[in-house]
Amino acid sequence: MSSNKSLFYYVHDPMCSWCWAHLPEWQKLEAHLSELLPVEYVLGGLAPDSDVPMPMDQQQAISGYWQKISNLLGTEFNFDFWSENTPRRSTYPACRAVLAASWQNAMHEMNIALQKAYYLRAMNPSDIKTHVILAEELGLNVEQFSTDLSSEKLNNEFNQQLSLARSLPIQGFPSMVLSHRGQLHPIALDYKDHRGALAQVKEILAS
Repeated sequence: MSSNKSLFYYVHDPMCSWCWAHLPEWQKLEAHLSELLPVEYVLGGLAPDSDVPMPMDQQQAISGYWQKISNLLGTEFNFDFWSENTPRRSTYPACRAVLAASWQNAMHEMNIALQKAYYLRAMNPSDIKTHVILAEELGLNVEQFSTDLSSEKLNNEFNQQLSLARSLPIQGFPSMVLSHRGQLHPIALDYKDHRGALAQVKEILAS
């Protein structure tokens, strides 16, 4: 980050409901950004590994966030997830699945597949079996994917991503940060219109 090369960081988690809500505007913004500078995805890791079922009050709270987002933005959610699964507050496995897929050049595809599995298909994104099903659907080398998923090399890379996320000036997920001329600039995030963020980036790049 001390380099003078400009770089745009998008910090996210595949199990972050606000990241799902931001996806339509983010895809528009990324299309413009990719013409201006490199974009680097950073996995923030909302919640560490856990086999403990999510307490009912936490399930109700997160389900409430989904309803709030749906009311505000019209984002689609399948609330059957809460009755058809044993939810766990554990997003690290899904983050690792995104990383493992990235080694087969399918990072974006796996990230979106995980979001759709969670929010639309009522599949548990904390479960390895879900990751394997999605890898098969994406046409990945499933044996290689499964080996990579549990490898020390992947875990080390994930820890590096977590460290990077924690070093950036962010308040939560998703977050956007522009590195330009050795300075880190938080970029304002609008779930309804990407154009303000694009204007902010262009202004900083021109400085």
